[in-house]
Amino acid sequence: MGLFQRNPFGHILFIKKWLIRLFGLLTHRRYRGFNELQIEGSEIIKNLPETNVLFISNHQTYFADVVAMFHVFNASLSGRTDSIKNVGYLWQPKLNIYYVAAKETMKAGLLPRIMAYAGAITVERTWRSKGIDVAEKKQVNPNDTENIKLALQDGWVITFPQGTTKSFKPVRKGTAHIIKEHKPIVVPIVIDGFRRSFDRKGLRVKKKGILQSFIIKEPLQIDYENETIDEIVEKVEYAIEQHPSFLNVISIEELEEQERLNKLREWEV
Repeated sequence: MGLFQRNPFGHILFIKKWLIRLFGLLTHRRYRGFNELQIEGSEIIKNLPETNVLFISNHQTYFADVVAMFHVFNASLSGRTDSIKNVGYLWQPKLNIYYVAAKETMKAGLLPRIMAYAGAITVERTWRSKGIDVAEKKQVNPNDTENIKLALQDGWVITFPQGTTKSFKPVRKGTAHIIKEHKPIVVPIVIDGFRRSFDRKGLRVKKKGILQSFIIKEPLQIDYENETIDEIVEKVEYAIEQHPSFLNVISIEELEEQERLNKLREWEV
């Protein structure tokens, strides 16, 4: 790799490699130390092609979810099975991993801007602005969809189809359009425990000793030509366990969050 070799977005790969190494070293104990990351399905990662892979996942924090994925993917590619033991896997990280993130989130401070260089594809939210739902949905920026296309052509893309860290929100149809148009291999991931471990941004450790789960599922079987957008959306909701039918299964994490909110309401009264 040349010293000034760049990816399709103009990022110098040498700088990106060192950013991944640095952030990886700084965050490793968040998943293997302060808390414990329980991984399932890492063998699936090893068998994926080099490009045109789309990871879909539920979302619990702004940054900790993505950072965990960088750890798990690189550890798996380095031969570890369901483990991120020994952070040496970061020495030669996979440099064509990208993640979709809201533009306003990645511009909110110096640290997010630096992290964006490690692989963010920033998009403008069409349904939300500054944390508030907008009455009139904005037009999709064609540059956003083109950037996702470029990223898939170059490597792997991580996306959170619900577009929010709140549980059981509807999957955005934009993800289904990407799947139908670019025909990537779609790999579902289901995470849990991150909301209890970290603050909402995923930058601060909120609670230690939490068992975090990270389940990688088999790629989805999709008929790209004949399945409708709504059918793909429903398939995605089931795959990442965010379909309304899962509401009947309330996790301990959700119960604790409800209890916390009830206490806050009591204090307000």
